[in-house]
Amino acid sequence: MATLVLQVAGSAIGSALGGPMGMAIGQAIGAVAGSMVDSQIMGAGKRYVEGPRLRSLDGISAGEGSPLQRIYGRVRLGGQVIWATKFEEQVEVTRQGRGGGKSTRAAQPQTVTTTYNYYANLAVALCEGPIAMVRRVWADGKLLDLTTVTMRVYRGDETQDADPLFLARQGAAPAYRGTAYVVFERLPLADYGNRLPQLSFEVVRPAPGLADKVTGVVLIPGATEAGYQPSLVSRILGQGATTAENRNQTTHASDFEASLDALEAICPSCEAVALTSAWFGDDLRAGSCTIRPGVDLTAKVTNGTVWSVAGLTRDIAYAVSRIEGRAA
Repeated sequence: MATLVLQVAGSAIGSALGGPMGMAIGQAIGAVAGSMVDSQIMGAGKRYVEGPRLRSLDGISAGEGSPLQRIYGRVRLGGQVIWATKFEEQVEVTRQGRGGGKSTRAAQPQTVTTTYNYYANLAVALCEGPIAMVRRVWADGKLLDLTTVTMRVYRGDETQDADPLFLARQGAAPAYRGTAYVVFERLPLADYGNRLPQLSFEVVRPAPGLADKVTGVVLIPGATEAGYQPSLVSRILGQGATTAENRNQTTHASDFEASLDALEAICPSCEAVALTSAWFGDDLRAGSCTIRPGVDLTAKVTNGTVWSVAGLTRDIAYAVSRIEGRAA
């Protein structure tokens, strides 16, 4: 506004003092002076944008005196919040554009954007312990990828210690012995509207007896190329597009790692695992059948490992039969 006003005033003054030439000079001087005034009024050419911010960090609650369930087998349940802190607030400031400057031209506006991210620290009691494992977790009805969050599971035995986050925040803290519970540390809340999501858990507690007596198992992953790979193997579909070859769960980086942890949790007395390698036959007649390693595609490109067996590489390996585009 000051630029427009001083530009008109300078034009009028210059016209009265020096005619057309004075009008042009006065208009230019008025524009420069008005730009300087506008820059001061508008914060040196900056525009401030502030994202939504929580005015209250409350909202975590639990029912006083709520009972703990006693479960067997595999059960999905909600649990009770038994410990929590106020939400942690993380402020991020980003700047776009140069802004300011000593040029005679109007300063380029700079946009300063402030966003707020929130994180929750909490413990959720699940049931009476001891349990074997927490198999899956849902947040607002959607499976939660546990490799992207920090979640610690306490199985509820009589020797468990207090969580280190409890001790760091309040010194002395209960260990909740006999209670199976989980602790989330800095759970991101952005995907849930900066609020605590509705959490549910699939808890496994095998009945005592057979599982405690198992000392050895045979592990058969089936017809898979990367079933024994402990790290993630991805198939490259195209530029910027991949799909996991050996991950079909949301708790570990690979299915093999998840299987071994589940075995250890459910069969604590297991001491030996025999690995079975799946090869393929090319004929239903036993006398004419050749057994050999195979791949589902000879032209597949993977990231994380390179397939090879007994000197064979993917491009020259036996390709298994296919049904409706999928390996049989």
